[in-house]
Amino acid sequence: MTMKSVLAGATLALGLSTGAFAQDTTKVGFIYVGPVGDGGWSYEHNQGRLALEEHFGDAVETVFVESVPEGADAERVLTQMALQGADLIFTTSFGYMDPTLNVAAKFPDVKFEHATGFKRADNLSTYSARFYEGRAVQGHIAGQMTESNIVGYIGSFPIPEVIRGINSAYIHAKAVNPDVEFKVVWAYTWFDPAKEAEAATVLIEQGADVILQHTDSTAPQAAAQAAGNVITFGQASDMAAFAPLPRVSSIIDNWSPYYIARTQAVIDGTWTSTDTWDGIGPGMVKIGEISDAVPADVKASAEALRDAIASGEYHPFTGPLNKQDGSVWLADGETADDGTLAGMNFYVEGLSGVIPQ
Repeated sequence: MTMKSVLAGATLALGLSTGAFAQDTTKVGFIYVGPVGDGGWSYEHNQGRLALEEHFGDAVETVFVESVPEGADAERVLTQMALQGADLIFTTSFGYMDPTLNVAAKFPDVKFEHATGFKRADNLSTYSARFYEGRAVQGHIAGQMTESNIVGYIGSFPIPEVIRGINSAYIHAKAVNPDVEFKVVWAYTWFDPAKEAEAATVLIEQGADVILQHTDSTAPQAAAQAAGNVITFGQASDMAAFAPLPRVSSIIDNWSPYYIARTQAVIDGTWTSTDTWDGIGPGMVKIGEISDAVPADVKASAEALRDAIASGEYHPFTGPLNKQDGSVWLADGETADDGTLAGMNFYVEGLSGVIPQ
């Protein structure tokens, strides 16, 4: 055998072994709307990615791109991920919906999963968490801890997911404090620490001594801490660095079990397009530790509410409830259906202000 043929044989063997390795490794991609260090939404999705690596070891390779704007940039990043051999791609912000749908159509052999959206295809699933369940617990605590009776709420974008959260928090604050008032400031961003801090400051200047947020950074926590005597709740992640005050509890998005299960389905060849919407009961939504800054009786009742939601004994949207204009929405004892919740575009009675279009 000549040296040339030996080298050719070695190259062929190397090519086969590399190919076999590639076949045995499942490549999973993630795109994030903020940086993985945002301390909130993107941070928690990235924790899920790290859990994948820990769970599967060398059987799975993960890649991610952070701070991807919603729109054309997302479509470009998704296309590159698919071309680079991703088997499964998770897109983790509402505004990635149409870009994900468009790219999924071009790569039918790649599996896609879009967080918080509603458009599906044969190779595109959707998933979200029932954050409104956590908002009910936050509202229950907020209503009992406000001294000014003004609760500030930083909204990101006026989409059903955010509107549901505002309504749920308000309903449960009002149930324990009939005098409570909510003030909502729309930041029109998921992650912009400067805008989030400004929104928190505006709400505090308007008398709010409790701040809730549906934005991703810890800037509102820092603004509340600087102001003093203002209570906050962690969003998406625990934000425990600000406990016991101002952060008295949190909503924690626990994506790890879902990411592991869906990756396993790809490996097993059992993946199908589905829609998943889980809450406290299945563990996709967790309530962060309630700090000792919360009175013991309030903490106990909040934990009881959490447990009732988890068991299915109680639904956060249970009548009697009216819409903002006073028209009847839910009769006494009636609970909201998922279709109405998924498309929610109205405030409940008692909330002031107009939802931006």
